[in-house]
Amino acid sequence: MERIPTFSKGGVHPDDKKVLSNGQAIERLPMPAELIVPLSQHLGAPASPLKQKGDTVAVGEKIGEASSFISADIHSPVNGTITDIRKITLANSVITDAFVITPDEENPLKEWEVQPYDQLSVKEMLDIVKDMGVVGTGGATFPTHVKLMVPKGKSVEALVVNGVECEPYLTADHRLMLEQTDMVLRGIMLVAKMTNPKKIIIGVENNKKDAIKALKDVVAANGYPITVMPLKVKYPQGDEKQLLKATINREIPSGKLPLDVGAVVLNVGTAFAIYEAIVLRKPLIDRVVTVSGEAMSTKRNLRAPLGAKVADLIAFAGGLDHDPDKFISGGPMMGFAFYDDQIPVIKGTSGILALDNGPSQKTPVSPCISCGRCVAACPMGLQPTKLYRLIDNRMYAEAMAMNLMDCKECGCCSYSCPAHLPLVHGMKLGKRLGRK
Repeated sequence: MERIPTFSKGGVHPDDKKVLSNGQAIERLPMPAELIVPLSQHLGAPASPLKQKGDTVAVGEKIGEASSFISADIHSPVNGTITDIRKITLANSVITDAFVITPDEENPLKEWEVQPYDQLSVKEMLDIVKDMGVVGTGGATFPTHVKLMVPKGKSVEALVVNGVECEPYLTADHRLMLEQTDMVLRGIMLVAKMTNPKKIIIGVENNKKDAIKALKDVVAANGYPITVMPLKVKYPQGDEKQLLKATINREIPSGKLPLDVGAVVLNVGTAFAIYEAIVLRKPLIDRVVTVSGEAMSTKRNLRAPLGAKVADLIAFAGGLDHDPDKFISGGPMMGFAFYDDQIPVIKGTSGILALDNGPSQKTPVSPCISCGRCVAACPMGLQPTKLYRLIDNRMYAEAMAMNLMDCKECGCCSYSCPAHLPLVHGMKLGKRLGRK
């Protein structure tokens, strides 16, 4: 029997709950009556506002400009009028200015047409990716043009595309690979033109056999030099370090990046956004979001404009079946719990989950019994229980010396802890205080 690749160290197998939404084709969310478009939708510095209250804006028009090297442009998702500029708090607790836009009722959107792109140089394509505000759509939201700029003296051995989507409940990338297969693959080939890799691999977990087949069929039909690699179902295989170990058997040293081991890692949703940016000159102004969880009346995959409120997505999906224990933006392992259904969808919003009182119910914390389950589960080879004790005793320098910064905050330790210790929250606190 052929061995299915995976990473070797740690990991867990949570109930993936994908059956709730993976049969739901992507639907377009009707344009809401109001959009809230934040200036901080990405890793790094927030964009600087280019518009004022009362200004009219056109769909795709730049309304916020990248303010530093690690930053991204923000564009209007709609034709409309800026009725307010106010501070909001996002699901990840970032406080940012946001444009409140009232869409034009008669003509809120536009048709995007194919633009000349075959003769574009690498620099021209990178400039377009930057100008269209493309960032990583898997959740990290790192500005994509920065990731794709290969420095002089470095080469890319492997372009590894992340089609894993290992977080429970989420199926947005799965549906993209099924329904927009050709566009995803054309986006990958455009990235290959920019990075000139020796090989291209798409890693897809083996619970997405229909997506694997769809990708392989289109790859074969077009003669693309792409390997579609089924991977063992294991969390957190979508993390770039675990994905590279599974696909090309490379380990990224502590403090280093994929490019240091000759790799570039990209999410399939980002590849799709790159296709739209270069081929259509369409900015990243909407995305596919999974709306799921036991408390939802129906589960959907919605293509929503950035700035649509959580309440709009839930209402279109039929509302709540009962009061949830919590809302989560993203997946339940690495996402952010929030309470305000008026927060907007942003570039990194992969899912909106309404979890009921079962799987998310709070459990009393008990003392650590030194069972070692967290150590066995940690995919980074850390000692979560020891790090937690150091942080709990305010020994932040000592925790940093034990490679605290290598923690990916994946949640494997908390998931496996029988004492229900808030290990991930401790790691986040230790990082923040240890850097001061």
